[in-house]
Amino acid sequence: MHMDAMDPTRAFVKDVKRLVIKFGTAVVTRSDGRLALGRLGALCEQIKELNSQGYQVIVVTSGAVGLGRQRLRYRSLLNSSFADLQKPQAELDGKACAAVGQNNLMALYDTLFSQLDVTSAQLLVTDNDFRDEAFRNQLTQTVDSLLALRVIPIFNENDAEVTRKAPYEDSSGIFWDNDSLAGLLALQLKADLLVLLSDVDGLYSGPPSDPRSLLIHTYLEKGHQGQITFGDKSRVGRGGMTAKVKSAVYSSQAGIPVVITSGYATGSILKVLNGERIGTLFHRDAYKWVQVKEVGAREMAVAARESSRRLQAMSSQDRKKILLDIANALETNEELIKIENDADVEAAQLAGYEKSLVSRLVLKPGKISSLANSIRVLANMERPIGHVLKKTEVADGLILEKMSCPLGVLLIVFESRPNALVQIASLAIRSGNGLLLKGGKEAKRSNAILAKVITEAIPDSVGKKLIGLVTSREEIPNLLKLDDVIDLVIPRGSNKLVSQIKDSTKIPVLGHADGICHVYVDKSANMDTAKHIVLDAKVDYPAACNAMETLLVHKDLVQTGGLNQLIVELRNEGVTLYGGPKASALLNLPEAHSFHHEYNSMACTVEIVDDVHSAIDHIHRHGSAHDCIIAEDLEVAEVFLRQVDSAAVFHNASTRFCDGARFGLGAGGWISTSRIHARGPVGVEGLLTTRWILRGNGQVVNGDKGVTYLHPQGAYFAALSLSHSLLGGDLLNNVGLGTFDFSFCNGRRVNWTLDLKEVIYQ
Repeated sequence: MHMDAMDPTRAFVKDVKRLVIKFGTAVVTRSDGRLALGRLGALCEQIKELNSQGYQVIVVTSGAVGLGRQRLRYRSLLNSSFADLQKPQAELDGKACAAVGQNNLMALYDTLFSQLDVTSAQLLVTDNDFRDEAFRNQLTQTVDSLLALRVIPIFNENDAEVTRKAPYEDSSGIFWDNDSLAGLLALQLKADLLVLLSDVDGLYSGPPSDPRSLLIHTYLEKGHQGQITFGDKSRVGRGGMTAKVKSAVYSSQAGIPVVITSGYATGSILKVLNGERIGTLFHRDAYKWVQVKEVGAREMAVAARESSRRLQAMSSQDRKKILLDIANALETNEELIKIENDADVEAAQLAGYEKSLVSRLVLKPGKISSLANSIRVLANMERPIGHVLKKTEVADGLILEKMSCPLGVLLIVFESRPNALVQIASLAIRSGNGLLLKGGKEAKRSNAILAKVITEAIPDSVGKKLIGLVTSREEIPNLLKLDDVIDLVIPRGSNKLVSQIKDSTKIPVLGHADGICHVYVDKSANMDTAKHIVLDAKVDYPAACNAMETLLVHKDLVQTGGLNQLIVELRNEGVTLYGGPKASALLNLPEAHSFHHEYNSMACTVEIVDDVHSAIDHIHRHGSAHDCIIAEDLEVAEVFLRQVDSAAVFHNASTRFCDGARFGLGAGGWISTSRIHARGPVGVEGLLTTRWILRGNGQVVNGDKGVTYLHPQGAYFAALSLSHSLLGGDLLNNVGLGTFDFSFCNGRRVNWTLDLKEVIYQ
């Protein structure tokens, strides 16, 4: 197993050799009662993988009774006459169902494992069997022999022969369901780990369907007892989460760690043994690891919202002062920030991270001063909150205003660049938003010190919790569920990161999936201009998302030598060149494996196109919404500017200008390739929304009879009111009645054309 993703609290898994895995009924069957063949097959594949790696795997399975009941109902239906079907149907005997189901369930396991070249064996037990010490010893010897032969023992409670009257009624029972059976077997067979698979991701603080419920990663008996509300028992089995928790608590207290996790999730068993922090862990030493109660995702988001409302209530000058204090604090602590950043860079280099990532991680000399100055510029901008965007007199004395206001609480997930934390935090404060930040682990020290410096500069009247730094990636799934308290998610990083977040939340996402910028050099281009722009777009900061990744060149420049000039200039700067099909064949360049590739380094793709229309088509197929044309032919340039469907398009200017600070939008937060809300470079305005304020002096609607609207749509309301008063409401429901004239809006005459139902101003 690979241990690079291991959570410290799961380090014990590296010593696991023997484990018991319990398949719950909800895992084995679908909602309609039929077997979940695909899910079972995937689980068996994981067990085969563990078996081949030398793990000793014991399976406890549910589902026999349900499978048998379905099979017997089907047989009963086939053997029934029409008259029989009209009679009340007797409930099938549970023990008969178990007898039939156990046979069919084992046949299925045998088939699935045989396809994987694995042998399995069935062992049926009852609770009374375990009263006999000789039985327990013989059982252990048999299982030891099977495991030595790499056979998978599959246990099931023998419901066909059990003497218990009903679950939980007979207090003398040794175990009560397959969850407690799994725990008993883990103890008897000296397992190193017990995995209980369920239809949910683990133990939650409330019903899993409730967005306020949080996944409990590590169960603390004293910390969580009494705080958890259990729902109903399983939809199909006898147990449910209550039974699983009881089994997990007993087993963990006896020294066997337990993980409750989803049997639906891909690769969940392998992830548990890889040390990943999935599901809920029960361990008798958990109290040593978790000294304090984890700060819940909801609590953090709610605190940020409360602080943001206090921030919004402040004057624009007070918010400005907070930003100026932050700028000063950054410069005062520059040396301390540099020490922490150097430690991150050194750790990233030792870990073998790509040069492009390390480059984004470095806070170069002068960067802190540059960030501080950009914050001062932002602070001195026109106040963004409470700005009246539109003011209308709806009716006499009824004034409507459209005003800018904060979005609320933002969740920003970003990778590598610690300077992004400063930019985002300053934008959030200027726009009056609460903020939750999750940076990449490679910038852990840098992010921590920057967050500390910034939050300490925020006055107590607002609260330090205005900005929350999320330190664990495992908290992200919980945060992404909080669509009632988080208003916008902004992922800033790789295409994979953005896609994962979009697939995992109902919260609106402002995404920037790729930075595949194109520069098209037309045949009319001034080559000196072209060389300057192309070099700047690629070399100025190759790790940025607005750096050129693909150079498109008009075919005529091959003959004139213009293409060769560009290639020489790029190579002189140390840029590695790859070619599309045409360029690689003509220029003997190594072929790019894909046009849809973001290098983030001193490398780019070159391709030859027939004309501006071919360039536009290429960009539409492979681009990511910020592109440039270099051309002296203004007609060609206009075609490009109008037809390229990008968030930002440039003519004879570098793509590196695509930045919020350079556009004068405030600090350069990020670039959005979304089409909703904000598009292109996002500054303060991108973090605002609007609200309406209506000021009156006692007006009421009253069927629109007593209000004279001063806007064009008022004609409809006037006609509606008139139709009700003159024709009993039938005027608008008839056609072909001609034209009705009446005076409206300060003497302007309006015709209401009944058959067209449209208002025409004359």
